[in-house]
Amino acid sequence: MDERNEDLEGIPDWLEHGLADKPAAHANLTRPFLHWFLLRRARQRAAHRRHPASADRGLRRRVSVALDFLAWMDQRGLALADLAVQHIDDWIAGATSQRRYLIRYFLKWTTSRRLTREMTVPSIPSQEPQDLLDDDDRWRLLQRCLTDDALPTDVRAGGAITLLFGPSTERLCHLTPEKLKFDDKHAHLVLGRHPVLLPPRLAELLRQLAELPQLRPQLSRAQPGPQWLFPSMFPGKPIATHGMTQKLNRHGIPVPTARNGALAALAADLPSPILADVTGMPRHTALLWVAYARRDRAEYLAARAEDEAAGRGDGRETVERL
Repeated sequence: MDERNEDLEGIPDWLEHGLADKPAAHANLTRPFLHWFLLRRARQRAAHRRHPASADRGLRRRVSVALDFLAWMDQRGLALADLAVQHIDDWIAGATSQRRYLIRYFLKWTTSRRLTREMTVPSIPSQEPQDLLDDDDRWRLLQRCLTDDALPTDVRAGGAITLLFGPSTERLCHLTPEKLKFDDKHAHLVLGRHPVLLPPRLAELLRQLAELPQLRPQLSRAQPGPQWLFPSMFPGKPIATHGMTQKLNRHGIPVPTARNGALAALAADLPSPILADVTGMPRHTALLWVAYARRDRAEYLAARAEDEAAGRGDGRETVERL
């Protein structure tokens, strides 16, 4: 029996609630788009991945964009059969964000059903990270995660990993005790192909999480799922990505800017293949990060030299002792 993915299986109810005030024609398009295209592919991916993604937010965005697009078409008196490239260009040009580029998924489905002619949706323009956590703030937050006993253990560990290595929240949520490697002197965490060295206090936090008892399925015949370092309230399930993000944000750890700050710092010191191997990010993404970091490297080094000359540290020496 296939394992149920709660993140995915809650989406149909969400859609039905959202369709309450939508035209029947829109509902008749978005239901099969969700069930037979988005969810079908997502379930197939989840079945073949060791740590399936909590993909619900991404799928909901694609459905929401499809509904917005259908409303936009109605305002202009357009039918699906009438759509041409210039209409797609107008749709994207009227946006204030990159969200409208997600219409590519809906149009791929409508084309496969021969509801629209084949059209090419422009690729999302590559953008550099806009918000990076300042190095001083990042090291200050990291020290807090490693030393503040008032914070929950999972917040301290998850925050420290994010601030140090910048993994995606999905990868963070799907960490298992098997990703921890302990020997007599050191502890390592496997995020990508190669393990990364952990500060002793972070290693201890992760050891505590690994030793916590986990909720078990009520049915005795149910196969026990993997153990998670960051479990959810559902037996055998990791915490959802948005749940982890909200939890860290509530405790003063801004996840997107913390990730960007950590990755920018790593990219300034590591070649792209090594960056990809230690963080688990795709190689092309690592190349973009390194290109971004190296372009600003001269300014970064100048500022760092100025701080060192003035006797101002950035906190790294303190963290290395923790």
